[in-house]
Amino acid sequence: MDPLWELEHSVETKADLPFAWAYLSNVANWDDPPARFRLDEPFLSGSRGTTDAPGQPPRPWQLLNVKTPEGYTVQFALEGATLSFTWRFGRLPDGGTRLGQRVSLSGDNAPAFLRDIQQVFSSNLVPGMDRIARAIDQAYAATSQPR
Repeated sequence: MDPLWELEHSVETKADLPFAWAYLSNVANWDDPPARFRLDEPFLSGSRGTTDAPGQPPRPWQLLNVKTPEGYTVQFALEGATLSFTWRFGRLPDGGTRLGQRVSLSGDNAPAFLRDIQQVFSSNLVPGMDRIARAIDQAYAATSQPR
């Protein structure tokens, strides 16, 4: 089904592709305060996780299309709709990594969620992706330092 709405953004990180993949396929590194993320299974297609946010019920999600180190999708089932976050990883000529994320809303009942989804992600996707790239760069620099 074609999405009713989608938004994409890409950032670059100095980290090489294996490091960027390892960093973002470790749910403990997902940082979107005040939300907390849990994955109780291996990082594989079909695995299920949960997002916990203060004052809200836990929100289950599922990993789909996990292709190491190319990308993955985190999919949330809504009432009659689906909210998906598709991540793509690409090697840059300088050895760094391009991270792309596409947020999409689809399904018969997607119009019921459209305004809220647009409000949240239209203003937060770019700064969130920039924050993720900085965090990966910091972690990469810390592992690249001579000991």
